[in-house]
Amino acid sequence: MNWKKHRFPLILMAVIAAYSCASIGAPDGGPYDEEPPRFVGSTPELHATGNQKSRIELEFDEFIKLEKAAEKVVISPPQMEQPEIKVSGKKVVIELIDSLKDSTTYTVDFSDAIVDNNEGNPMGNFSFSFSTGESIDTLEVSGTVLNAADLEPVKGMLVGLHKNLNDTAFTTLPFDRVSRTDSRGQFIIRGIAPGEYRIFALMDGNQNYLFDSKSERIAFGDSLVIPSWEPAVRQDTLWQDTLTIDTIHTVHYTRFMPDNLILRVFKEENDRQYLTRSQRDKENHFILTFNAKADSLPGLKGLNFDETDAFIIETTSRNDSICYWIKDSLVYGMDTLEVQLDYLYTDSLNQLVPRTDTIYLANKLTREQRERIQKEAEEEKEKERKKREKKGLEPEKEPTPFLKMNVDAPSSFDINKNVVLAFDEPVVRFDTAAIHMQVKVDTLWEDTPFLLRPDSVLPRTYEILAGWEPEKEYKLTIDSAAVTGLYGLHTNKSEHTMKVKKLDEYGTLLLNVKNALPGSIVELIDNSGKVLRQQPVTQEGTADFYFLAPNSKYYIRLFEDRNGNGKWDTGNYSKGLQPEAVYYFPKVWEMKANFEFEEDWDIHEVPWDRQKLDEIKKQKPEQEKKIKDRNKERAKKLGR
Repeated sequence: MNWKKHRFPLILMAVIAAYSCASIGAPDGGPYDEEPPRFVGSTPELHATGNQKSRIELEFDEFIKLEKAAEKVVISPPQMEQPEIKVSGKKVVIELIDSLKDSTTYTVDFSDAIVDNNEGNPMGNFSFSFSTGESIDTLEVSGTVLNAADLEPVKGMLVGLHKNLNDTAFTTLPFDRVSRTDSRGQFIIRGIAPGEYRIFALMDGNQNYLFDSKSERIAFGDSLVIPSWEPAVRQDTLWQDTLTIDTIHTVHYTRFMPDNLILRVFKEENDRQYLTRSQRDKENHFILTFNAKADSLPGLKGLNFDETDAFIIETTSRNDSICYWIKDSLVYGMDTLEVQLDYLYTDSLNQLVPRTDTIYLANKLTREQRERIQKEAEEEKEKERKKREKKGLEPEKEPTPFLKMNVDAPSSFDINKNVVLAFDEPVVRFDTAAIHMQVKVDTLWEDTPFLLRPDSVLPRTYEILAGWEPEKEYKLTIDSAAVTGLYGLHTNKSEHTMKVKKLDEYGTLLLNVKNALPGSIVELIDNSGKVLRQQPVTQEGTADFYFLAPNSKYYIRLFEDRNGNGKWDTGNYSKGLQPEAVYYFPKVWEMKANFEFEEDWDIHEVPWDRQKLDEIKKQKPEQEKKIKDRNKERAKKLGR
């Protein structure tokens, strides 16, 4: 046979035969790399002493990358000039810009920022240290930073130690040792020398590592921190799978203490007084807003109008927001009001001094613009009148303008609620004889007494209280002209029928609170943190909540109301005043109709950092980076 003649068919058959014996599918690239990078050496050496070089080179056994270096890498002592940190192949190179301090331990905490280049396997909490002196400091302290008002973990907070124990150190000197909190609010400060320290937390806006602005959030410890260590033992469990234990190892390690520090972060109340805004959104009123609370209202003098008895004034309890309703239409019809304002102002020396400002409150629309709009409206009405006249229709009657009144009186009425009336402008007259509350007795409506009172917080809002009885039907009738507003308008007639719910439609929660100050406020909140109900703790240590809606989830929060003002108050560093303590009951109540819960609550039984349930935390912990177990998945796909 001529071999050359039949060469191509033979080769083709061989290729076909080869492919017929192979599996059809994408080629497999081999097992995945599941090993994290390993530290293999450095210049200077790990834990080196007597080092005077500002350049640090760390070498690993494979190509690496840094994830979120600016967020996760922390150098201690803190660097005033930001160091240069870069990755080059298998190396991390750090250039310290600040001059090295004598006899000082330096630590570089990477957290889990170092990962391999291919699979992103994290190295773990890697830390590098060296010393410029003859010895290296190795002590550590750790803990958690929480927001004082709601026990939320605080991410990205600087936590630092001061060897200088004076109160002024926090406001005049940068930290000696520093760390940063992770997504769980947790921190570890490393490389600490034996001694006594004060500990602080700082949301450092200007990156100078000291508290020099009231806009910065802070925390401070009440007690001195004395680092120490002891030998300890733990049990590590290795699993064959999710159900089967492979081996339990006894591991000896060094426990550094304290390891349970809690810092509660707050922002001081800014007591600097100054005018922040003056606004006249509508022609008939204007609002003055101040930066801080004040003991008295500002003095106000009209420069182009007579201010005598010219206003109805609405203010907050802090006197930091003041609304002036203008009585006279001739005054509020002016394009611009010129006002002289006399008030107390915080000067550059932080002293309250008298100040006089002239402010100009311009109407959004000029008189010409308002007159043009009115003329156009009248012309449009005249056109409509003529159209109806041509069609032989009667002219439309002008609707009677009424004072707008919103009545909150649902037909299915909660026994612990009251009827609420709200108005768009100040009320100058209530004719209580024109307001009627009736209760249905058998088939007849009978008058029943009620109380009308203004809301203690909300302006232009009033409550109607009555002796509500379960399952009874009530009717509220407000006659026309019962209420008169500032500008002469009256309310229209209004009628509302309400039936009070049965008692067995509600649930009850009875709390026996231990170790709380009498007068502390217990709050029922929903999963968003909104306060639904609140109750002070009695002298006997009880706080009871009746008439709770069923099929609702309730969470419980308490704050120790030290000054008895009924609200949570922040702290003050210069006065050594911690924010009022807040506690969460680590349990959720799913309320049921006609059901009563009674619970004992020791507010100190569970540590602060474990009280707030994960389901209502807004700051969720980041997913811990783990070695990717992808080879098991690969083996399954390959049928192994």
